[in-house]
Amino acid sequence: MAMILVIEDDSLVSRTLVSHLKKKGLEVKQAETGEEGFELVREFRPDLVLLDVRLPDVNGLEVLRQIKQENKNTSVIIMTAFDDMKTTVEAIKSGAFEYLVKPLDYLELDLTIDKALQVKALEEKVSYLVEERQKEYQIDNIIGRSPQMREVFKMIGSVANTRTNVLIQGESGTGKELVAKAIHYNSPFKGEPFIVINCSAISETLLESELFGHVKGAFTDAVAETRGKFEISGKGTLFLDEIGDISPNLQSKLLRVIETRDFMKVGGEKILKTEARIIAATNQNLKELVTQGKFREDLYYRLKVVEITLPSLRERREDIPDLVAYLLEKINRELKKNVRKVPPEVMEYLMNQPWKGNVRELENALTRAVILAKGDVILKEHLPFEPIPPQEKPLIPKELMPLWEVEKRYIQSVLEMTKGSKTKASQILEISRPTLDKKIKDYDLKIETSD
Repeated sequence: MAMILVIEDDSLVSRTLVSHLKKKGLEVKQAETGEEGFELVREFRPDLVLLDVRLPDVNGLEVLRQIKQENKNTSVIIMTAFDDMKTTVEAIKSGAFEYLVKPLDYLELDLTIDKALQVKALEEKVSYLVEERQKEYQIDNIIGRSPQMREVFKMIGSVANTRTNVLIQGESGTGKELVAKAIHYNSPFKGEPFIVINCSAISETLLESELFGHVKGAFTDAVAETRGKFEISGKGTLFLDEIGDISPNLQSKLLRVIETRDFMKVGGEKILKTEARIIAATNQNLKELVTQGKFREDLYYRLKVVEITLPSLRERREDIPDLVAYLLEKINRELKKNVRKVPPEVMEYLMNQPWKGNVRELENALTRAVILAKGDVILKEHLPFEPIPPQEKPLIPKELMPLWEVEKRYIQSVLEMTKGSKTKASQILEISRPTLDKKIKDYDLKIETSD
């Protein structure tokens, strides 16, 4: 049976509350002053405290802070006849579970008490206690034990000790910069600079100056000579993010630097040397840009001496529990909070989200949840997702066709969505690999397969 402590100096309100709570089958203690209430907290360690703000001996917010200091897991519901923003904000900041205004709405009170006790039960019983996972799955904050991520780790290990240029491709939010840092900081040149330039965030003129530097008077605002990132990088790493957005003119100049290892400042005549390794990254399909004539083919091959493709979070859902553990550890440290428990149903909910923003979106969602959590448990309501609407079932296609044609088109679309992976396609279609191979042959599907 849950125990509730009522700290209220108004005897009529107190008697009414105690009677109501006992009818709900709850064990109830009561106090009329803050000092008496705090002593009962220390003696009986109640599951929940209903606390009035205006007490005869001390402000209720001070009692709240004392209760939280004594036992941070004790839920406290603040009650007050004075509804003002300052008190509300201060109460929530001090750890109050909820803030109710008198005269009390007993339906609202019951719902709030039930919710507080549910959270309390989760804190005590939840089996999924988030902790920092084993270091073996992490290379410079990259988390994952899925087959796709293990391949990424292998590639990092293979190129770290070389000076080879690397091209990292993947959707936004998949951690391309983290992979670049992992390569740099696991290399013999980790003591040298790691320089980042976002090519899409700077205009062409400024980007050229950022890369190569400029001499005084090279352009209107060039009031002094500056060093470019190639010069500053030394023997370190120059990470060019969103490389697909640079102009054809800069593509030509970058190609020359890669081929000759030398460059000139904007407006300068002196030839400078560079030993920096270039790691480029993009969320675009560079090969397709080459086909469209928007990216130089020779530069493309110079950049992708080694290519690392990062999977989306949707493609490695089994990594989500480890990512949640790591990110919660990081977020709690930054926000000075202690929200570390994730119930199984919430973890399942997280694993079923589409995650179009990948790991970055997951971190943002968890940050919001940590801020809104009342105790140390994350609930579904703390997460920023709308319920996923049921998808409409497709009706008869506009053009009528025989069943075999429907099957042929569907298999082809599944193969295209899985990027030609027969293994994934057979799992989605729920047919065996030999059956899939036979249907591809029978229907003469011209799909490049990856396995």
